[in-house]
Amino acid sequence: KDAGKFRSELPPDAVRSQRGSWRLEWENVAPGWFGYLFHNYREAWHAAPFGRYFFVSFFTAGTQVLGGLLIATMAAFAFARIRFPGREAVFLLFVATMMIPGEVLLIPNYILLAKLGWLDTFYALIVPWLASVFGIFLLRQFFLSLPQDLFDAARIDGASYWGMLWRIAFPLAVPGLITYGIFAFLGAYNALLWPLIVTQSPEMRTIQVGLQAFIGEAGSDYGQLMAASTMAILPIVLGYFFAQRHFIQGIARSGIK
Repeated sequence: KDAGKFRSELPPDAVRSQRGSWRLEWENVAPGWFGYLFHNYREAWHAAPFGRYFFVSFFTAGTQVLGGLLIATMAAFAFARIRFPGREAVFLLFVATMMIPGEVLLIPNYILLAKLGWLDTFYALIVPWLASVFGIFLLRQFFLSLPQDLFDAARIDGASYWGMLWRIAFPLAVPGLITYGIFAFLGAYNALLWPLIVTQSPEMRTIQVGLQAFIGEAGSDYGQLMAASTMAILPIVLGYFFAQRHFIQGIARSGIK
C-alpha cells in the first residue's frame, strides 16, 4: 500500500523512466542467463576427464550386473529347485555371510589382487563383486514363488534342469532379475572406497572417485562440485524412472512363496 502511494506521488515521466530502466536491465541480463546457469556444468566437464570416468563406471557396473545375474540365477535355481544333500544348510551358510561387513574383506581382497597383479585394472574393479549372496537370496525367493506344476510337467517331458532354468524359470523371473540388476548396478556405480583403494591412474577412476578432483587442500569449488555431483547421479535417476515398474513388481513378488 505504501509502495503504491509512493509510486503515485512520482511524476509520470519518472515512473516510465524507471520501468524502462528495469526492462533495459532485464534485456541485458536475459541473453546470458542460461550461459551463467550452466557455467559450472561446462567448467566441471572440462576440469576433469568425465567421459573416461563415465566409461569406466558404466563398463564396470554393466559387467558386474551381467556376470552377477548369470551366477546368481544359476545358484538361486539350484537352491530353489534342485534337491541335494545339505541344500538348506549350505543356503543358510550363504545367507549368514551377509552379516559380515564388507570392510572386513577389503584387506584380504587387496592382498589377493596384488599377488595376482590385478591392481589398477578392470579385473580388480569387477571380479571380487561378481557373486552376490543378496542376489542369490532374492532370486531364490522368486523361483520358489513359481508353481511346482510347471517343473513337474517339464520333467515328464524329459527336460533337464538346465532346460527348466532357461526355458521356464528365467522368462518368468524377469521382474526379479531386473530388481537385482538395479540393486547391483547402483552398488557398483556408487562404489567409492573399493575403487579408491585398487586404482591409482586417472584412466581407471570411476565417476565417484573422479569427484575428488574438485576437492583440494586450498579449498573446494563447491559450484563445480555440485554440478559434477548432479551429472553423476543423473543416469541413476533416469534409469530408476524407466525401470521403476519392474522394480516394484520384483520386490513385491520376491516375498511370495
